[in-house]
Amino acid sequence: MKRILVLGPGCPRCESLVKITKQAADQLGIEYELEKLTDIKQFSSYGLMMTPGLVVDGHLKVQGKVPSVDEIKTMLA
Repeated sequence: MKRILVLGPGCPRCESLVKITKQAADQLGIEYELEKLTDIKQFSSYGLMMTPGLVVDGHLKVQGKVPSVDEIKTMLA
């Protein structure tokens, strides 16, 4: 099971990343657990410098932008 974490304060871009990430994971048909982390104090523990951020299985995959569904699929595969 993939553990997916979206890091962000709850801005529209962060919410968009949550939606697109769910869509990508569902299209891949993988088992996953998706959480949103909004505590800014914890962002640095993942190396995040710009929101939103996407963490997959403990590894920061993207920050500061909302990737496409296809880009996220590649990150999750």
